[in-house]
Amino acid sequence: MCGITGYIGYRDAYPIIINGLKRLEYRGYDSAGVMLYDGNSINLSKVKGKVSVLEERVQENNSGQSIIGIGHTRWATHGIPNDLNSHPHLSQSGNLAIVHNGIIENYASLRKELKDRGYTFRSDTDTEVLVNLIEEIKIQEGVKLGEAVQIALNQVIGAYAIVVFDSEKPDEMVVAKLGSPIAIGIGKDNDEFFVASDASPFIEYTKDAIYLEDGEMAIIKKGREVKIHKIQDDEEVDPNIQQLQLSLDQIEKGGYEHFMLKEIHEQPEAITDTIRGRLLPEQGIIKISGLENNMKRFLNAERIIIVACGTSWHAGLVAEYSFEEFARIPVEVEYASEFRYRDPVITEKDIVIAISQSGETADTLAAIKMAKSKGAFVFGVCNVVGSSIARINDSGVYTHAGPEIGVASTKAFTTQITVLTLMALRLARAKGTITSADFRLYLQEMELIPKKVAQLLQVDKHVKEIAQRYLLSTNCLYLGRGYNFPVALEGALKLKEISYIHAEGYPAAEMKHGPIALIDDRMPVIVIATNKGHYDKIVSNIQEIKSRSGKIIAIVTEGDITVKEMADHVIEIPETEEALSPLLTTIPLQLLSYYIAVMRGCNVDQPRNLAKSVTVE
Repeated sequence: MCGITGYIGYRDAYPIIINGLKRLEYRGYDSAGVMLYDGNSINLSKVKGKVSVLEERVQENNSGQSIIGIGHTRWATHGIPNDLNSHPHLSQSGNLAIVHNGIIENYASLRKELKDRGYTFRSDTDTEVLVNLIEEIKIQEGVKLGEAVQIALNQVIGAYAIVVFDSEKPDEMVVAKLGSPIAIGIGKDNDEFFVASDASPFIEYTKDAIYLEDGEMAIIKKGREVKIHKIQDDEEVDPNIQQLQLSLDQIEKGGYEHFMLKEIHEQPEAITDTIRGRLLPEQGIIKISGLENNMKRFLNAERIIIVACGTSWHAGLVAEYSFEEFARIPVEVEYASEFRYRDPVITEKDIVIAISQSGETADTLAAIKMAKSKGAFVFGVCNVVGSSIARINDSGVYTHAGPEIGVASTKAFTTQITVLTLMALRLARAKGTITSADFRLYLQEMELIPKKVAQLLQVDKHVKEIAQRYLLSTNCLYLGRGYNFPVALEGALKLKEISYIHAEGYPAAEMKHGPIALIDDRMPVIVIATNKGHYDKIVSNIQEIKSRSGKIIAIVTEGDITVKEMADHVIEIPETEEALSPLLTTIPLQLLSYYIAVMRGCNVDQPRNLAKSVTVE
């Protein structure tokens, strides 16, 4: 949540910053702002609302070309969404400007102290407190901006990614990080620098980037190398410059109306990229380097604990079935947000698998740190190279889904399931808990999954017709069993996220323990009824729904006859093994949610109140 952009160099800063903010809109926000320095004065434009509204405001205020600037999209924490609370914030003198992602937890005591020293505040934000604290230290201690930022950050409690500009030193910026991601793009010969919450705002300008680690601060000065120091003790750190793998076409819509639809249709390619080099059916092997290098730990593990949030938690539930069925290892799946605030029993014989698309989820990061402090081995599953989770875990694996811009996760879910299933099968083979014949069967079937997903995407028009019938629904029930119970949860989440229709996912057998009371002729019930995994039981559930006049949308295996005769609508998926069926059954549910939301006029890529990556509590 929230997005930062910044530029210092020789180009006009404004178009770089405003286009960067547009690329960060997927992170979720309620207001936006930009600061431009024209060589003489700071020009500030801030608005409640979208970046498009900000563009109109800048046109009113803009005084010409500026080669330095910072921008921000804000998700309200301290202070309601309005123009005053929007970032950037200026210090009381107007000389310092700051943008900030995160939360300063002790801002109230700092604010009172600064008020006692004569400071006044225009906004209700913790960020304005921070910029005035920096100014106070700079003035009272007679230090340069970088040192003032360092001293101030050692006095605050909380999380942050910040960029600070001082009009008295207009050739530099100070960047710092603790808990929230920040990247620095480096121009040729250090003639320009870019700052952003992720690399997407500057990918067309440079492939060289530095991702700050927690507790680090960088001083960016045009024409000089980036200087990085530890915030706590001022120890100098050698910059780790990485080559970005991201390309511009990956973050554009590519002719699709929305990023979400594009990403749904990218799943065959994303799954292919995830299994490439890992799934080798002709050789009869699965090879995942992060797993191979730690095989002994996994084979000796007494338990696997999976921690995640949202869609990643649902992928973890699917993995629970896989690890227990194939590898015979006990698995517990935990919400990271709850796990971190309990006092869970964790030992050195446990393995914690942390799943996060962004690799920046605050609760998951905190859960990792707690697990490591108790001696557990942590294995990360994430999509973003160089992300915080990728850097702090003991080992891990990337999903290779490519950039996911839509807030509602789609291809991240299927690629997470893909890599976790590969891990379960590989462990099963190493433990001898799967036969050679079954192992080869699964390898061959997994290789076919991308083609089957591509085939399934052809139901697009049929799903759209079904969506038209239910766009005015106020409640929906999703039912599944076994491997497809988590898919029911995920389908319900997708519908809630983007269409704002209340939906719940349940194990089908639990319907009689409460939810059946809700069923009437206005209640659509989406039932995952594939021909493997308790099929007869699902048929019984469908009969119970029909006897109460419920409307049934059934996901069935090609050639199904029994359910087809009972359901109001049927969407067929290709035949596959039950353990792999979530990779197929989730596709029509994604499409159904998408089309219902579009028909309801919802902002599919940026649903209200949601952010792509929850980087603060």
